[in-house]
Amino acid sequence: MVAETPKVNPPSEEAVPQVLFVCVHNAGRSQMAAAFLEHLGAGRVRVRSAGSAPADQVNPAVVAAMSEIGIDIAANTPRVLSEEAVRASDVVITMGCGDACPFFPGRRYLDWELPDPAGRGVEAVRPIRDRIRRHVEDLLGELFPG
Repeated sequence: MVAETPKVNPPSEEAVPQVLFVCVHNAGRSQMAAAFLEHLGAGRVRVRSAGSAPADQVNPAVVAAMSEIGIDIAANTPRVLSEEAVRASDVVITMGCGDACPFFPGRRYLDWELPDPAGRGVEAVRPIRDRIRRHVEDLLGELFPG
């Protein structure tokens, strides 16, 4: 179950919100979240994703699950989490990275409790994908009310 999270302050009209998604391997949850926000945000948001211990490649079951809904992340590569990425972000959303995510004042931090798709097949990844999409839709509603 997802814990109640504080609301995200909407950006001013001229500001483009910057969102960073972080999970351990940057091969599953954070990749799906970033892809959904890029897709659904339609250029209104600057999106990054990273991992505290990045994998060599994006989870193939995650690639397949996203492909099923028309979002191609096959060319994505996991990236290492950097302090610069956190500093540049208005909203930092963690998904199981624990204490590995640096904390900087002035950023909004949210934690989405989601199962790790590592080692799971497409059938098990689909419900995780769908939960992430709902979270991203809610985030967009907070960033761009009305």
